[in-house]
Amino acid sequence: MREYGAIRLYAKELAANDNRKNQVYLGSGFGALNVIPHGEIFVDREERAGSKLDRPKAAVEFYWIDSDGRHLAPWANLILYPDYPEVRMSGFLRGCRPAPSNLMNQRLHGRVMFFGVTQDGKVLGHVVPDGHPLANEVKATQWQRLGIFLELSARLGPDPRATLLAELRRVHELGWIAGQRLRGGAKVPYSAPNAGGYTLEAELGVSPNGIAEPDFMGWEVKQYGVTNFTRYTPKSPVTLMTPEPTAGVYRAEGVEAFIRRFGYPDTRGRQGRLNFGGIYRYGGAPHARTGCSVFVEGFDPATGKIADIDGGIYLRRTAGEDAAAWSIRDMMEHWNRKHAQAVYVPSICQNPARQYQYGYPVLMCEQTDFILFLKAFVAGKVYYDPGIKLVEEEERVMEIKQRSQFRIKHAHLTELYHTHEVVDVRTA
Repeated sequence: MREYGAIRLYAKELAANDNRKNQVYLGSGFGALNVIPHGEIFVDREERAGSKLDRPKAAVEFYWIDSDGRHLAPWANLILYPDYPEVRMSGFLRGCRPAPSNLMNQRLHGRVMFFGVTQDGKVLGHVVPDGHPLANEVKATQWQRLGIFLELSARLGPDPRATLLAELRRVHELGWIAGQRLRGGAKVPYSAPNAGGYTLEAELGVSPNGIAEPDFMGWEVKQYGVTNFTRYTPKSPVTLMTPEPTAGVYRAEGVEAFIRRFGYPDTRGRQGRLNFGGIYRYGGAPHARTGCSVFVEGFDPATGKIADIDGGIYLRRTAGEDAAAWSIRDMMEHWNRKHAQAVYVPSICQNPARQYQYGYPVLMCEQTDFILFLKAFVAGKVYYDPGIKLVEEEERVMEIKQRSQFRIKHAHLTELYHTHEVVDVRTA
């Protein structure tokens, strides 16, 4: 696995039903999407006996590895079953002659399948029968679990969790750190109000980018401001993600058209400026300045299931006009890539020099599922809090700022994950 570039390694004890015919079960909910890298989620519409079956799928760049090398299984994919909900893997034998068909075509007990994940999102597979030395070692050892997977990544090199905690301990011990960010690989001074996150990222060697991928060895790192390190009371909500809308006026006609139609003059009286801001919660009244409310389609709050993968979150005027929309598929992909594992680090800001100090109890969250995000959204705990503006002078557009934020109060963070733990980095 290491030879072919794996940086994370997992194992799954296969049931008899885990075979080509019944597919390989990867767990209830959609947590497996956080573990197995995949392509864009699409709906495979297949006609059978006059009825249409809509199956959400996502391609996987999957390779079987054995003593002869690495072999592409070109039809491998993940299949999402929203009705259950669960995820299964299929197509792992088709078109791959060296694939272990003797082990994956039959109902066999005791097999163990290994999944290696590379830095560039490839998935490496290897399977052994019951009684094989590798199977025996896996079964005889206590491993950390990640959903239905056994976490074996430490066997490939440095333990990502331990490495992250060691780095956060080092940052804590630095004391006050001047505001900074990485630019071209070098630290440069930075003093904007959002410097807390950039300063921590710079110390961890994380360059700012708009890519929806974890920051540090598979972990998303987020800081939050507190007033002191005694009570750790958060000063503001946590920004979970900032995905751009995928539909509505915002996408069809552009950001400028969106602001001019739904925005409002700056409330501080700054001339030539239009804003689109405010708090938008599911089930809330239309915003007084924009006339917009948020709605969810395709998710059933009563059952907690996704009824239509083509649904989404919609920002609408009372009259029903879609100002902006985010598809469930796109939001799910963004969330799964970014939040499989997240650590939340407290910080204190010292002015006027804008220096930061980072605390020692950190909140480590794992095993998320986009369904948990949707549940929190319809409960009003996750909300839309945009910061969008247009500035013009003499009828000439000078600046457009795009920031579509989905936020949550720190007290509700743990509801977005199946497991969480407060860790003291000084002793971890």
